[in-house]
Amino acid sequence: MTSAELADLLKQKARQLGFKLVGFTLPGTPPHFDVFSKWVAAGMQAEMHYLSNPAAIERRRNPLSILPECRSIMVLGLPYADPRTNHPDRLDGMDGRIAAYAWGDDYHDVIPEKLQALVRFLEEQVGSPVPNRWYTDTGPILERELAMQAGLGWIGKNSCLINPTLGSYFFLSEILLGIDLPPDLAFYEDRCGSCSRCIEACPTGCILPDRTLDANRCISYLTIENKGEIPDDQKPLLGNWIFGCDVCQMVCPWNLRFAPREVDSHFAPRDDLLNVSLGQELMLTSQEFNHKYRKSPIKRAKRRGFLRNIAIALGNSSKRDALTFLERAKNHDEPLVRSSVSWAIDHLKNISGDLSKEEDALTRE
Repeated sequence: MTSAELADLLKQKARQLGFKLVGFTLPGTPPHFDVFSKWVAAGMQAEMHYLSNPAAIERRRNPLSILPECRSIMVLGLPYADPRTNHPDRLDGMDGRIAAYAWGDDYHDVIPEKLQALVRFLEEQVGSPVPNRWYTDTGPILERELAMQAGLGWIGKNSCLINPTLGSYFFLSEILLGIDLPPDLAFYEDRCGSCSRCIEACPTGCILPDRTLDANRCISYLTIENKGEIPDDQKPLLGNWIFGCDVCQMVCPWNLRFAPREVDSHFAPRDDLLNVSLGQELMLTSQEFNHKYRKSPIKRAKRRGFLRNIAIALGNSSKRDALTFLERAKNHDEPLVRSSVSWAIDHLKNISGDLSKEEDALTRE
């Protein structure tokens, strides 16, 4: 069997496992590594210090420092739900919004089994073990760069990888392999053109000119990776986003035209995550949170971070009923939640000038 035939077999197997995008590239320094280096040097990674670790930076520069035997890299894309076809615009101010990738099971729990199945299939074909290392948003590699090199798409102005027939709603995964497989043609064409919808639509203005993001101002970072206080000047900009954000992808013309309609059953939207009642969610106990989100990416934010986001969304709601729930949480067991509740009450009073006297009295100490 030739290496080209083996690569074709692997692609067929990957598609059987649900991956809609599959390509191969070679290990080497990513073409835009200097952009990443400058991004880190400028502190745009915020508190994600693992991105600025010297050893991790070197691994992103040179995949061989991860797997010295690496001779090819398989890059894959697995779709998740299109937020436009599922996320109801009917949400009112007392409902929270969750990024579409988190509507189903945690991809960290689902995709690894598929990657392991691909490695087993490869080893069966060649009749011997193959050195490998696989990642799905978990390793020190520049996965969008690798995806571009493997022909899966181009890096858009919103920093997402965009495929010309599927848009950008998909998870990326990579398998470093100690075997020679022919690389696919890199996708160097920029099809964003003069479009700037994502830049104009970003609620916090975090999209930078070099196709990177200022994580310090990105709603996805603020509501997930950030484990502490969200700056007061950023809180009103979060609106009712309580875990992640889809805005820059929802306005992208490539998603408006080509976003896939079918997704792996593991990522099918859960009804309770499409319409999240902020008031009820704010009262979740540790046990209730752990039970409800045990299979969800939302567990990454931890209860205190998630309820912090809930409190801020209630403060942004302009709804009088929000005060009732916020008052109940003033003495919350988590200091981070208490401080967010306090901000939300003050903010809600400021933006709700028509609060009744009874409601105003309710918020007094």
